[in-house]
Amino acid sequence: MRTTEKERWRLMKPRHIPHTSPHRLERLRHPVVIALVALAAIMAPSAALAQQDASAQGQKEATASGDDAAELAKKLQNPVASLISVPMQSNWDFGIGSANAMRYTLNVQPVIPFSLNEEWNLITRTIIPVIHAESPVAGGDSAGGLGDIVQSFFFSPKEPVGGWILAAGPVALWPTATDGALGAGKWGAGPTVLALRQEHGWTYGLLANHLWSYAGQSDRAEVNATFLQPFVSYTTKKQTTFGINTESTYDWQNSQWTVPINLAVSQLLKLGGQPMQFQLGGRVYAERPDGGPDWGLRFTVTFLFPK
Repeated sequence: MRTTEKERWRLMKPRHIPHTSPHRLERLRHPVVIALVALAAIMAPSAALAQQDASAQGQKEATASGDDAAELAKKLQNPVASLISVPMQSNWDFGIGSANAMRYTLNVQPVIPFSLNEEWNLITRTIIPVIHAESPVAGGDSAGGLGDIVQSFFFSPKEPVGGWILAAGPVALWPTATDGALGAGKWGAGPTVLALRQEHGWTYGLLANHLWSYAGQSDRAEVNATFLQPFVSYTTKKQTTFGINTESTYDWQNSQWTVPINLAVSQLLKLGGQPMQFQLGGRVYAERPDGGPDWGLRFTVTFLFPK
């Protein structure tokens, strides 16, 4: 069929596109806007609650961490706490003998607790001295090496008794010195006791032992010595501890006191997740044997291994 000229013009004419008024567009947008507003209203409280939960969780974790650190700092003041610790205690004593000599002692002091049953712990406390001692007289020879080891075994109730932490057991002296000038040359044993109390940041108490020799080198003097260590310390909320004690020894063979008075400040820190305590202190000797030291310094690093 042939298409007339009129029909061709009709086919070529653009088709009519219906016109959408601005009012109709507004009507189309209203449901979208309402939906978005409703979604925001639903999500806003959820986001706020999530933020509050995260903040609360962070505060909770920070509080827990602070509580753990405070508990560690508290346990460190207790020689028989249920906590594995390894103090590395460096001591320098000055003014020894006529040569004003110096004596350096590194005491490695691992403390290891064992649970015996639901009521009792056994705590071993070992003091391993490594010593360098200058000659106390001019022209003499210095000595260096391992000293005599002292090892204590404390049996302690897991719960305080009337508010007091108590412990008692045997103590042993092992003649491990590698040089005669660094040890007594005797085997020894005796009792050791501890009583301490902790409240409101304060720790105070007394550690004591007595050693008698029962064997060893016959040409060496007998050991008959009492050790007394009264102590008091205060730990702040920042895990800083200020302490004072004496580590007094009475030598019954020679009727002689040695009484150093120690002042120290300690700080508990975490390095790479490892809890450690650093201590710095000094001491003066209120009483000493002839030729004994005048004063000394102490620096201790304690590695902690909480259970």
